[in-house]
Amino acid sequence: MKSKGYVALVLNAHLPFVRDPAQPAFLEERWLFEALSETYLPLLRVFRTLESDGVPFKATLSISPTLCSMLGDSLLGSRYIAYVDTQIALGEREVARTANDPTFGPLASMYLELYRQNRHDYVDVYSRDVLGAVDYHYKRGRLELLTTAATHAFLPNFRLVPEALAAQIETALVSHRTRFGKQPAGIWLPHLGWYPGLEDLLKAYNLHYSVVTTRGALLGNPLPLHGSFEPVQCPNGFSVFVRDAAATEAVWADRTGYPADPVYRDFYRDIGYDLPSREISPYVPGGQSSVFTGFKYWAVTGHTADKRPYDRGLAVARAQAHAKAFLDGRQEKAGAAAQSLDRPPLMVCPYDAELFGHWWFEGPLWLEALFRNAKERELTFVTLGEYHHLYPESQVSTPEFSSWGDKGYGEVWLDGSNDWIYRHVFKACERMTELAERFPDESGLRERILNQAAREVLLAMGSDWPLLMRTGRSSSFARSRIEEAVGNFGKIYDMLSANTVATEWLTRLEKHNNVFPMLNYRMFRKKH
Repeated sequence: MKSKGYVALVLNAHLPFVRDPAQPAFLEERWLFEALSETYLPLLRVFRTLESDGVPFKATLSISPTLCSMLGDSLLGSRYIAYVDTQIALGEREVARTANDPTFGPLASMYLELYRQNRHDYVDVYSRDVLGAVDYHYKRGRLELLTTAATHAFLPNFRLVPEALAAQIETALVSHRTRFGKQPAGIWLPHLGWYPGLEDLLKAYNLHYSVVTTRGALLGNPLPLHGSFEPVQCPNGFSVFVRDAAATEAVWADRTGYPADPVYRDFYRDIGYDLPSREISPYVPGGQSSVFTGFKYWAVTGHTADKRPYDRGLAVARAQAHAKAFLDGRQEKAGAAAQSLDRPPLMVCPYDAELFGHWWFEGPLWLEALFRNAKERELTFVTLGEYHHLYPESQVSTPEFSSWGDKGYGEVWLDGSNDWIYRHVFKACERMTELAERFPDESGLRERILNQAAREVLLAMGSDWPLLMRTGRSSSFARSRIEEAVGNFGKIYDMLSANTVATEWLTRLEKHNNVFPMLNYRMFRKKH
């Protein structure tokens, strides 16, 4: 494979485990339903269209184990269909309401068609098996699949409880192999959270590479000679790809990135807030009002409340122009860097998958335009695994502690808004190791309750909850998830200490938190 520059697009698809079978409808389950409708199904449509048109594409995709579990859950699948049917009903109502409006009428029709297409794809094209559709492209070499920590834990914060760290990695690998049939070669670090020494744990599980921030790499020891245009290798041989700062800035920057362009659709202006609550409440769980419905008729416009109506034609043209600008920028950077390298420069472009479609409505169009225009450039899209196979050796350097969170370190997941959780979660981690050591070879009912104890500890370690507390979005819900998981574990610990098991309670909990069915509590044992 010859090229004057490589581009590695890396997408992280993740949502926290949210599932409540005890309630007929659960508002936070809409996080999954919105991501399916606005990101995952649209991305699969892009892949399907590119395949049909004979346009080659390559990307690396991390799907978190919690997201895999929810995408494969029959209850959530049925609830997604009910959600889409409700969205279609809302769309039909909106089409009728805006029938005589030449500006908003076509937009209402656009959304109605989107949800009808989503239902058709989910039920008729993919038979509810979105992961199977991903696996189709995986097996054909278009996508490389990575795993990530089991519950997307921010790994640097748990370095003092190594058994829990190992359990996050081991659970993730078992989940990945169970679903996709093979061991992943690489791992996505949640929030690109890295610390020196993590490479030893990852290498011990036969993982070969990951991605870190530009800051983490450039503060590494020794200084990388080629910046972000080549990966580096830790002394133990574990390879670390480096996020390209310019590519990140072009797409991700809050005020200057592509999604902030005035002609794109505004995410925050939604009919759920614009229309009277009586018109919205029939279409959301519990008849709530003031919620996002997905029907958004306004453009970004600028930092003003006076928004312009969304013009779909202008937005499509701008997405195509931005794709060309992105490729031009990468080609220019590659040309400048090539003079000092002994191999074509690599530009690693990692983003949250949900940026494309959910937050940035035109994102899937932009991705499609990237691949369609790539053949006109002296650039080659590669997966991380392909590049690692081409160039298995790199400069030896160990990156410094870093993340892609605010200010580049870890304060997003550990500050005054959320620091209280760690004394409880750490104690649960330590006690889980104690249980695994005390009961090393259980079976039957006791093995079930020990496995559930491990499940609750992993859920308590998730990085989403401290992040939501820090941002103030859904903070009370996030707090309840931590308290519930820690409380469930505490009850199990007390039962085992008293040599009793509340069988009915355990069965209900297993049905409620049914993530990681292959989990083995023994992974929390000390690694001697």
